[in-house]
Amino acid sequence: MSFFARSESNVELAGAQLARQASASLAGLLAGLGTSRSDLAKAMGVSPGRISQIMSGDANLTMRTLAAAAEALGADVEIKFSPRRPQAAQPLPVGNGESLSLRKDSVSSHR
Repeated sequence: MSFFARSESNVELAGAQLARQASASLAGLLAGLGTSRSDLAKAMGVSPGRISQIMSGDANLTMRTLAAAAEALGADVEIKFSPRRPQAAQPLPVGNGESLSLRKDSVSSHR
């Protein structure tokens, strides 16, 4: 698999995760407000089926769709970019019962 194919796959996965997060957040807001999906559909001027698509987490949500849902519910949408947390360094076996930990700031040997 090429670098570009892997990158595209990662983007697809990240996009799907964002859609699920947005849907879960919207569901939580609806529950907190005591608002039904049908009420949201009426407030947004869309069909209940469209709300089901949005809430499924599989829909290709646009900024306009998120903004329309927020406006209908008197809510705000926040989108925040943040650096990824580095994964924990995994010791690499180097022989003689030692392991080597690789981190950005240091390299150390452990027995």
